[in-house]
Amino acid sequence: MSTTRTVVETPARLTGRLGTIGIVFMVVAAAAPLTVIGGNMPLALGMGNGAGAPVGFLIAATILLLFSVGFVAMTPHVREAGAFFSYVTLGLGERAGMGIAAVALVAYTAIQAGIYGYIGWAIDDTVRFYGGPTVPWPVYSMLTLVIVAFLGYRHIDLSAKVLGVALVAEIGIVLVLDVAILVNPGPSGVTMQSFDPGTFADGAIGVAVLFALTGFIGFESTAVFRDEAYRPEKTVPRATYTAVLLIGGFYAFTCWAFVVAVGPDAIANVAQRTLDGNANMLLDTTHDQLGGFGRDIVNVLLLTSLFACVLSFHNVIARYQFVLAGMRVLPRLLATVHPKHHSPSFSSVVQTCTAIVLVAIFAAFGVDPLVGVFGSMAGVATVGMIILMLTTSIAVLAFFSRNSEARAGRRVRTLIIPAIATAGLIGGMILVLSNFTLVTSGSIGLSVGLALVPFAAFVGGWFFGKQRGAEVERKAPAEVAAISGLERGRMKDRDPLTHEEM
Repeated sequence: MSTTRTVVETPARLTGRLGTIGIVFMVVAAAAPLTVIGGNMPLALGMGNGAGAPVGFLIAATILLLFSVGFVAMTPHVREAGAFFSYVTLGLGERAGMGIAAVALVAYTAIQAGIYGYIGWAIDDTVRFYGGPTVPWPVYSMLTLVIVAFLGYRHIDLSAKVLGVALVAEIGIVLVLDVAILVNPGPSGVTMQSFDPGTFADGAIGVAVLFALTGFIGFESTAVFRDEAYRPEKTVPRATYTAVLLIGGFYAFTCWAFVVAVGPDAIANVAQRTLDGNANMLLDTTHDQLGGFGRDIVNVLLLTSLFACVLSFHNVIARYQFVLAGMRVLPRLLATVHPKHHSPSFSSVVQTCTAIVLVAIFAAFGVDPLVGVFGSMAGVATVGMIILMLTTSIAVLAFFSRNSEARAGRRVRTLIIPAIATAGLIGGMILVLSNFTLVTSGSIGLSVGLALVPFAAFVGGWFFGKQRGAEVERKAPAEVAAISGLERGRMKDRDPLTHEEM
């Protein structure tokens, strides 16, 4: 009797020894703190609830911290570095997971393209400010892209070091500015009026929360680096909590410091003048507190903040593609690991080519780099981020609801808090969609079209997952393990809690 054996090739895995600090650098850099302070903060102050905007950042941080509780509780049961894709697949099944994979790729690709437009404009603006020539923004964007491509192709540790230096510099200068403001406050002195209910409840606090939420894009990517992390079962949770607390605390404290610098009665008007292009709250306040030299430093660090952001998203997208290719969702070549750099080299190259194509298209059609490129792409990414976190939160509830052993004695962390987080994220989605024209700075028609892009991606991914599932059912058991569930098979071998039908 002859026996036919099918050999299933185990996909290559990335390696590394990133610690908590290294991952936090990658994640916080993606959030681009200085860019958020220069862009999102005036929006929250000018269009939101004025002096009460710091509370908006605290509310956003609280929502994301609640989300992180369930996210972290589920992490030990998720063996793949696919972040949301892996969590949703385990909790809600392969079709939903495929939908979320598509949303993630669209959202992160969109924000990366938007940042390339922003940094191209910002470099040109800086060069002209110091007397240099006017150069089309795509030139600077492409030069930035080349540097990102070089770093992204190599081992993750190199990117972590570059991001670490940039991040420490930008946070350091802002903290110096914050301290200078407290030493030399504005006309109202060191006031706590921002935290008075009569202040933060006055005006559109929902708009402040909206722009605060958009400032956290990228914080959830901690799980993407689990294969390159040292002791990921401890490193990933620590990095997630640290990132949320650091980003949220930093934003809220700095926003309050600017209220102190300008005064609670005048801050909304100053922020609105910034939005109208008649002032620059960040640079003007820096000049008042730290002089011209301090202003120059912040101006340069704004550029490094944008660079750190786009490099971080490049690494995230490359790893998403790598994991999906390892599961044969995307072409197998994307799962190639460089023999020397131990990086997802081919996926990195493909990601670079994608960015080049997008920048070239925007340039060819003469799209404005700020309103057209950054505004529209940031809008797509914001809706995508909320979809990703909301679906993941629901997946956490579904997973722990049917796995009594997994939640053993942890009902609050695995069910109650995730349910509260889900409600908060639904509220966040309503805020984003009802105020979406503020995010995109575009017409209602354009805003509706952009808002539908992530939803369309989810539907497309779901349909692909359905087709893929039908194809898998026709294959031999060993091939099923290779195509639809290598990760599921490994989890069953390692963790009996995942034996239940997903």
